[in-house]
Amino acid sequence: MGSKNHEAVPTSLILQLSSLRSGSGAHKSISTLAKANLIARVKNAKYDGYRLTYGGLDYLALHTHQKHSKIYSVGNQIGTGKESDIFVVASESGQQYVLKVHRLGRISFRTVKSNRDYLRHRSSASWMYMSRLAALKEYSFMDALKQRCFMVPNPIAQNRHTIVMEFIDAFPLRQIKEVPNPGGLYGELLEMILKLAGVGMIHGDFNEFNILIKEDEVHAVRPNNISAPEADDQSSQSGTKLTPYLIDFPQMISIDHANAEMYFDRDVQCIKRFFERRFHFVSDEPGPSFEDARKRAETNIAKRLDVEVEASGFSKKMARELEKYMQTVGVDGDRDEVEGDGDELSSSSLTSEAGDGGKT
Repeated sequence: MGSKNHEAVPTSLILQLSSLRSGSGAHKSISTLAKANLIARVKNAKYDGYRLTYGGLDYLALHTHQKHSKIYSVGNQIGTGKESDIFVVASESGQQYVLKVHRLGRISFRTVKSNRDYLRHRSSASWMYMSRLAALKEYSFMDALKQRCFMVPNPIAQNRHTIVMEFIDAFPLRQIKEVPNPGGLYGELLEMILKLAGVGMIHGDFNEFNILIKEDEVHAVRPNNISAPEADDQSSQSGTKLTPYLIDFPQMISIDHANAEMYFDRDVQCIKRFFERRFHFVSDEPGPSFEDARKRAETNIAKRLDVEVEASGFSKKMARELEKYMQTVGVDGDRDEVEGDGDELSSSSLTSEAGDGGKT
């Protein structure tokens, strides 16, 4: 409550808000929280006060998720991005989910020299605010996309800077060395980019780090009235079906954005380069172009997701604040990270069940 109006909440205000009868009891509680690194005393402040740490924010978010019966236990960390951490968690019934914790501000110090004017006005509280905006935006778009039948994880809950989402038993595209039909998967991914444009959105970071590939075994069923030779022909249809899932949405922009064409073209070229490099596949067909994307959007004006998400609570003001942050400190997905540092929701990273983790 005190953090809404204070970077460092005065100790006197903490005592007032705690409703503890004994001042010594409140000071003891403050000391306990500080030792656990949930709050931190602010140095060189004009008054004696404490600020909330990211650890404290984590605790508050997890407590809320547990209170709402979304999370019962926390398991292994299965991914680390530039400004987020990914964990596998479980509900009380043992259902596995993924917990994404946004930590904006973590990489800002890499660019502090070139962004001094912007960062001068940033405090730990405002980094947390930006993290909350990133989580709110990602949850809002994921929910809207899921309702439109896009292949994205099902969002379960959002609180503060965290999102609980469906656990997809899949591998990041960057970890896959070969596929049975590169052309087919390539076509699906480009169609997904155009389908996003059709609802007025551009992902902005459509690459091998943010695409999960789910493998499903497909078995042909032989009806009783089909002969053996015909059944042999149909058996060739058996095999592995690859289904792409898209993740990571904080950087999504409207197709009306001033730099929409640049981001769209970059998304397309990123897939083209990856398929040529990894699978030695080059399509004979050019494009798709931004003009193709515009045509898709114009035929679906009534289904624009940017308008729908704004109506759900993520305002244009919030979008501008988050975009300014990302542009200023250089948050532009994981395309420039070394392999292994991108956000990932990969089953191959799991070494234990979420239910084996400590109770939140």
